[in-house]
Amino acid sequence: MEIKHSAIAGTLESSDVQVMVEPSTDGVSVELNSSVIKQYGAQILETVHEVLDTLEVKDAKIVVQDQGALDCTIKARVQTAVLRASDTVDNLPWGSKL
Repeated sequence: MEIKHSAIAGTLESSDVQVMVEPSTDGVSVELNSSVIKQYGAQILETVHEVLDTLEVKDAKIVVQDQGALDCTIKARVQTAVLRASDTVDNLPWGSKL
C-alpha cells in the first residue's frame, strides 16, 4: 500500500494511542513514545509491524504516541492511519487484511 500523504488516527487520551503516518522513501521506520515502553515496547512494535506487513506498507515513517492502549486499539489506529494516508476509501480489504 502506497502512503500518499500524512495522516493521523487516535488521541492522546489515557488508554488510547495516536498514530501518525508520513510518506518515506527509506523503507519503514517506527518511532515509539510510550509511558510503558520498558514493559510493553517490544509487543507494541511487533503489533505495529504486523499491521504494516499485512497492509503491505513498504515505505512510511510511523510515529506512535502510546498512552497505555490495548493491542486491539493499536491495530485499529494503525490500520486507520494507513488507510487515510493512502486515500483508500473504496474496496476496503474487509476480512482479508482488516
